[in-house]
Formats: sequence, structure tokens, C-alpha cells
Amino acid sequence: MVKNDKSQPVQAHLSVLPSVDGLLSLPEARALVERCSEAWVKEAARAALDDLRVSIRDGTICPDRATATGAAVGRMRERIEARLRPSLRRVINATGVILHTGLGRAPLPGAAMAQVTAVAEGYCNLEIDLESGERGERVSHVERLLCDLSGAEAAAVVNNNAAAVLLTLNTLASDREAVVSRGQLIEIGGSFRIPDVMGRGGARMVEVGTTNRTHLKDFREAITERTGLLLSVHPSNYRVTGFTAEVGLEDLVALGREFSVPVAHDLGGGVLVDLRPYGLPYEPLVSDSVRAGADVVTFSGDKVLGGPQAGVIVGRRKAVEAMRKNPLMRALRCDKLTYAALEATLRLYLRPAALLQEHPTLRMLTEPVATLRRRARRLIGRLKGLEGQVELRLEETVAYTGSGALPLEEIPSAAVTLRPVAGSVAGLARGLRMGEPAVVGYVREGRVWLDVRTVRDEEVRSVAEAVRKTVR
Repeated sequence: MVKNDKSQPVQAHLSVLPSVDGLLSLPEARALVERCSEAWVKEAARAALDDLRVSIRDGTICPDRATATGAAVGRMRERIEARLRPSLRRVINATGVILHTGLGRAPLPGAAMAQVTAVAEGYCNLEIDLESGERGERVSHVERLLCDLSGAEAAAVVNNNAAAVLLTLNTLASDREAVVSRGQLIEIGGSFRIPDVMGRGGARMVEVGTTNRTHLKDFREAITERTGLLLSVHPSNYRVTGFTAEVGLEDLVALGREFSVPVAHDLGGGVLVDLRPYGLPYEPLVSDSVRAGADVVTFSGDKVLGGPQAGVIVGRRKAVEAMRKNPLMRALRCDKLTYAALEATLRLYLRPAALLQEHPTLRMLTEPVATLRRRARRLIGRLKGLEGQVELRLEETVAYTGSGALPLEEIPSAAVTLRPVAGSVAGLARGLRMGEPAVVGYVREGRVWLDVRTVRDEEVRSVAEAVRKTVR
């Protein structure tokens, strides 16, 4: 490629470019057609030539006839390779945010991945009772597990927790009033707002109390013959402190029983085991809400529970079965892969002694800082020889649970930080994100931070190779 040779007019450089048909007749183009459709290759050829024309006109390149065809073939191949490359691909999470929504939240346990593979590669008994040969219900694969782990009478599963809340409102309070405290009208990521979901569910929202203080009498005074539901929402992604008051779930349930109005509790995160023995603060358990008498409890499958994206519904049989019969259930139901992953994840909770070793989310939440420092030192050790190109440090930092779980909890962690000697920090971070596999850290204080709490031991080598490639 001849660069910056402007002795010839632009038109002369444009004239040496091959035609689309000329490109398509080349052996390189025919080889690409073997890998994908001819239409794709033709589109890539046109785009490659358009790119070259732009570069010639702005003076970036000045090709001669000997190099123009090679340049066009190269750009055509790059476009085809980019199109064939999967968009959804593996990422190494070095952000320190364990349940990172942008990175897919909870990584699945090995048992769940094995179960998904077993179910995905053939047929399965999703809605067939193998003993009787009759049609069954897909929720039967997890209902007993959910009831055993929560103490509930019945269970249902939909595709995420927003759907679980929507189905609850539509079943129990459609064309009726749903009473909720003003202090619980939450908004979480992706503009999910409780008032909006209530409206879509067909319920008319009745706000009671104030932002910081709501009393039982506020609920009592709001109940009328139009009341269909009392709703309690766990503020999973924030805390109100200071001069506050809220109505306990047991008191709300007692009020609901007095007026024959069902009570629903949206937990959001859905914790199945007490986290305090692992050195973490208390988070309300699903079993606590069931024990308090809530008719319906909803929570996510891919947060601290550690499974696939799903909205889990447990509670009293009458309410849950009404939801399962709602026509919306078919629109919101989960597929066989979700059920496979959820079942395998729930089974881990039946073996508490092995839970931390086999449950990635709980393991990352509880790993000692000393273990993380050793992992960080291993990463630095694999980067020896780069000292003249990038400045490396082992830093103390804090990690977070993410996705609204344990929102105020800073988890002590360790990170390897990188500052390039030449080039930009933003460029280094982008290079790591664009690698294979992608490594996603964060930029702070003029350095790229790679928090190793969310990096598995077996990923250290891949991170080191990614850093080496990017620095080079």
C-alpha cells in the first residue's frame, strides 16, 4: 500500500480499485462463499470497496494497482470474520461486581451447566410424566425443591422477577386496588419501576404513608371493598435510614387476614440460606416471608440464588395455583434449559457442606482476602517482562454483590492495576475488552483495575495472556 503519495489525482487511485465482480471471481472470495452465503460475501465486497474509496478521498491511503486488490480482499475478509464471530461470547469479569447485570449476573454452577447440556442435546421429559406416560407440568421438576427449601405450599416459575410481580398483580389485583407503601415504590436497573409494573398488571396503585415512615394504620385506612392486594416490596438496591418506620410483614399479613385480602412480598434477590455464618450481613430469607404468612413471595433466580434468569414464585397453594392458571402464564413461562439449570442449582442447597465449593456466587462472596492476594500475585507473576511497558501494582480494593443484593456491603478485595508506559489507559481497557476472551475491568485513578474476586483461578492465565497481547 502506498501511503501519502498525492502526486497522482484522487481519481487515478480510485481507478485502480477492482470491481465487485472482479473481487468475487478471486479464489479468496470463493473460499469465503464456502463458509457463508454468497449474498454476505457480495455485501462485504461492496462495503470493503466503499471503505477504500473513503480512505482514498480523505488521503489516508493512496493505493496502486498492485496493492488495491489485496487491500480490498483483506477488508472483505475482516467483515466476513466479524459477521461470523458470535456476538454473545465469553467474558472474564474483573470488575469485582459479582452479580453484574451487564455481564449476565450469576455464573452457573458446574452441575447446572452439565444438566443444561444433557437436556439441550436431545429430548427431555419437560411436560411428560414418565411413570404414567401422561402429560405433566413443567414446574413439577422444581416445585418440590422450592417448597422444601422455603417451606411454601406451592411454587411457579416465570422468565424473570419482573414477570413474577406482573403475574401476581394481574392474578390477584386486576381491575382492583393494590396498596403499597410510598417508601417501597422502587426503581431498579433498566427503568423497572413498581408503579409501572402495577399499571401493566391491571392493578390500580394506592400509595400509603410517606417516603420514610409508613404505619399499619395507613394500610388499614386504605382498605376498601375494591382492595385486591397488599404489596410489600423489599428495597433491594437502597436503604432508607434515620427517622424511619415500616410495617413488618407479619403485621401486614395479619391485617390482610382480618380483611380477607391477600399479601404479596416481592423480595427481589431471593436468599435461600442465612448469609451471616459466611461473614455477610443478614438478608431476608425466602423462608422468613413464607413463615410470616405471605400468600405470594417473588424473587430472582439469577441473583444470590445463583441460577439462571427466572422469576420464582412461592406461597400458599390457592394463590399460586390461581397464578398458574392465568393465561399470562403461557406468555411468561420458562423453557427446558432454564428449568434444567434451576433444578440443578436448587439441588446444591440440599448439601450445605459442599455449597461454597460448588456454588460460584456464594464462593465469590465469601473467599478470604488472603486467597485473593495470592491470586493477584500469581497474575503479576505471569506478567513478568512487561515492566518496561506497563506499571503493575497489587492494590487493596472493595468488591460489591451487585444487582441490588446487599447494596451497602463493601466486600474487601484485591486487584492488579495497570498503567501503560506509552498509550492511553482507555485504550488499554478497550483492548482488553476486545480480546478473546474479553477481559472487563474498570478505570479509576488513571489505571486499569482488575479485581480478582470475580476472576476464577483457572482464568488467571487467560487474563495474563490478554494483557500481554493488548500491551504488545
